[in-house]
Amino acid sequence: MNKVLEQIGLHGIVPVVVINDAAHAGPLAEALLGGGLACIEVTFRTAAAQAAIGTIAKQYPDMLLGAGTVLTVDQVKSAVDLGSRYIVSPGLNRKVVEYCLANGIPVTPGVATPTEIESALDLGLEAVKFFPAEASGGLPYLKAIAAPYKKLKFIPTGGIDEANLLGYLKFPSVLACGGSWMVKAELIAGGKFDEIQRLTAQAVNVMLGFELRHVGMNTADGGSAGAVAQQLGTLLRLPVKDGTGSLFVGSQFEVLKRMYLGTHGHLAIGTHFIDRAIAYLEARGVKTRPDTRNEKDGRLLSVYLDMEVGGFALHLLQL
Repeated sequence: MNKVLEQIGLHGIVPVVVINDAAHAGPLAEALLGGGLACIEVTFRTAAAQAAIGTIAKQYPDMLLGAGTVLTVDQVKSAVDLGSRYIVSPGLNRKVVEYCLANGIPVTPGVATPTEIESALDLGLEAVKFFPAEASGGLPYLKAIAAPYKKLKFIPTGGIDEANLLGYLKFPSVLACGGSWMVKAELIAGGKFDEIQRLTAQAVNVMLGFELRHVGMNTADGGSAGAVAQQLGTLLRLPVKDGTGSLFVGSQFEVLKRMYLGTHGHLAIGTHFIDRAIAYLEARGVKTRPDTRNEKDGRLLSVYLDMEVGGFALHLLQL
């Protein structure tokens, strides 16, 4: 898949914004970055759109910047010249799509029917925008129309919010979700960038869903591990399950039969999307340890972060 589309997938959420005053572009980008999203789609719906795109591209080069509501080839040219890295259109405009493909510009046109999907496939597209998502029938409808097209990815947009975000993202055919609930026009116009940052962070939290799954404890050997596990199990009235490298006490405690990562042990942190969680953390300077990757059938199940907190290593788990 195109690298820009892969990045959109790792971000998971694409804020779709309408900017009426170009002076708001910088504070808006700051708010999104502060909330944990380095991705934005600025729509060509206002006279300020071009200036806003130019400002974000120049001042925030790490922001994955796209132009939305693109209706003409001239708008594509303008958006790309200003620094847009991808193009989004509300419908499948063949002239726009063909120009983008001919010039190596990632483009996701809007589709809502099997006929439009097949036209997109005929053009050689890897991903499309499912729009308007909720008005077209929502996730049940998307699952129905996506079923015959296993290789195509969708970016549902229109009516997406915190209530339905996770359901869409968990559908394997969904690359990411577009939405404006955290960047509503009235919030931008009112300069309420603290609220935008709060809503953005809340959306990222819903998507990643970090939660403590268990506490791991290091011990010298199998005998020591067995003694610790039995003590915990008896004290807390929890079952003890013996495994190859560790014992579990209930689901809350893992007692390792060796001294492993972490001065005291590890904290296992579950997440809805481990690849997105890794991308989110790496953007904040936290790397993973490749030697600890645990995969099954090409799917990453767990990995340790290259850090300790309070003497505990951190261990990401795919929920």
